[in-house]
This record gives sequence, structure tokens and C-alpha cells, in this order.
Amino acid sequence: MERLWINPNNDHFYMEVFTNHSTSLIPAAELDKAVQVLRNDGLILFPTDTLWAVGCDATNVVALHRLFKLKGRPHDKPVILLVDSVDMLRRYVDHLHPRVETLLYYHSRPLTVVYPDGRQLPPLALAPDGSVAIRIPKDEFCRRLIGLLGRPVVASSAHIGRMARPTHFGEISSLLIEGVDQVVKHRQKERTFGEPSVIARLSDKEELEFLRE
Repeated sequence: MERLWINPNNDHFYMEVFTNHSTSLIPAAELDKAVQVLRNDGLILFPTDTLWAVGCDATNVVALHRLFKLKGRPHDKPVILLVDSVDMLRRYVDHLHPRVETLLYYHSRPLTVVYPDGRQLPPLALAPDGSVAIRIPKDEFCRRLIGLLGRPVVASSAHIGRMARPTHFGEISSLLIEGVDQVVKHRQKERTFGEPSVIARLSDKEELEFLRE
């Protein structure tokens, strides 16, 4: 269940999201601004269900080039895409195997799956062999952001080159902070984040293989 909530101290609007375990406040203004940035070739620095990430519209070639340049990332090194649902996932992969769909439904940890054939995506969003790595995030801010955009969002760990991945916002390089068009304020004060997601794929024999656990 969700509703709009007004903070009486500053009149900001928030999206109040109720889950089975907790209530979180998602600033609507942050969401709206992030969506506008993504729609205009922009880059955002935002928290995911695992780590802080640099993000862009995964279908936008200009934005993808900007992301790779900012991070000094080789163009042949694949990125991870986030979608908000299985329905959106189906639009960007040729086939969703029932075993994978079951895994997505029941797996409790953040899970990235490598699909052999991505579609309706530019080459920069794909691995050299045409495969694509996609995750449905558990973080509600991410899901709402993607849903409002209506397209997948790239989530590339907020570090440059061989630098260590930041465990919280305070460890992110100023080069990245200054290089993006928006730094999302949501969850900046949190000092504990999740670990990188589990990565899995379906083998040629239609067996699940875990590439990272």
C-alpha cells in the first residue's frame, strides 16, 4: 500500500511505501528529477538494493557513452541492467525459461541473471556475445524509478577503474559525484549496504549455473 505524505516542517512530498516488514519514505521530488535526468541523456548516482551505482537509461546510446567514459570502463565490459518487473524483463530478452522465472520468484537475495540474447537494446548495453545481465531490484526506490521511466536502467558500481567498490555513499569518489547530473539524496546517510548480487545463467543443457554467489 502507498500514499503521499507531507512533511509539516518543509512541505516536501514523499511516497510512503508500506511493506510486510517496514515503512520507508521515498521523496517524490527525487524520483521526478531522476526520471527527467534519465530522459535527457543524463547520468545519476543512486542507491540500489546492493551498492551505490552510476545509472543511465539503458536504451540511450548517448548516455551509455557518457557512463563508460566517466567510469573509464572498456566498451566490451558488460553492464548490469535493472528492470522493475518480470513483464518489463520479457520485453528485453528473447526467452524467459520457466526455471529462471521460478528462480526470480523464490530467490531471497538480489539476483542478476545473464540471458543469452538481449533485444531492443543498443550494443553498448550488451556483452560482445549479445548476452545481457539483468536484475529486478528489491529496492523500492529503484523499482519506482524504472517504472516511471518505462525502460531499463543501467546500474554500474560507483567506482572508477581498479578503485574499491564503495560500501556506502561517503566512500564514493568526488570524480563520480561531480561527473553525474544528479546525486540522489535518498539513503545517503546509511552506512550499511548489501553485497553485490548473485549472478546466474542457464547453461546450454538448461541447468542453472551460479557465476557468483
